[in-house]
Amino acid sequence: MTAATAPGRDAARVPVRGLTVLYDAQCPLCAHVRDWLRRQRQLVPLELVPAGSEEARRRFPGLDHRTTLDEITVVGDAGQVYRSAAAWIVVLWALREHRPLAHRLATPTGAVFAKGAVLAAAKWRAARWGGEAYQRADGWVYRAHQGWTYDPPRCDDGTCATA
Repeated sequence: MTAATAPGRDAARVPVRGLTVLYDAQCPLCAHVRDWLRRQRQLVPLELVPAGSEEARRRFPGLDHRTTLDEITVVGDAGQVYRSAAAWIVVLWALREHRPLAHRLATPTGAVFAKGAVLAAAKWRAARWGGEAYQRADGWVYRAHQGWTYDPPRCDDGTCATA
């Protein structure tokens, strides 16, 4: 499992005592996983913070917060940053019942499976919850009881993007 970190802050040298999971609060699949994580017994405490939120920006000013909305990102308490399959593996590692699975997924063979699972989830999420057809930046918003709704960007200052 690799972590993109500052020198001297990798998991091999610095123990992980807490993890912050940045999740897309507008994604029903992500919210379902968040709720599932809250019900799991944790060996390492998980904090669940909406990606791109003011709290996430305040706590992690050096992250590309636009990317955290597209790709699961987990931040360790010592500054370790995990993305994509590595992020899922470290989250499973933090859970009591799933730590053995995390160890298996951290092997070369397991990493291939973990990456495939993450790509499958991302593809399903894109197909099921909007993907390329509906983009937040274009004014689309997902609401659990209404589905996707369009709230066009305001042009109060007289500058509107035209397509």
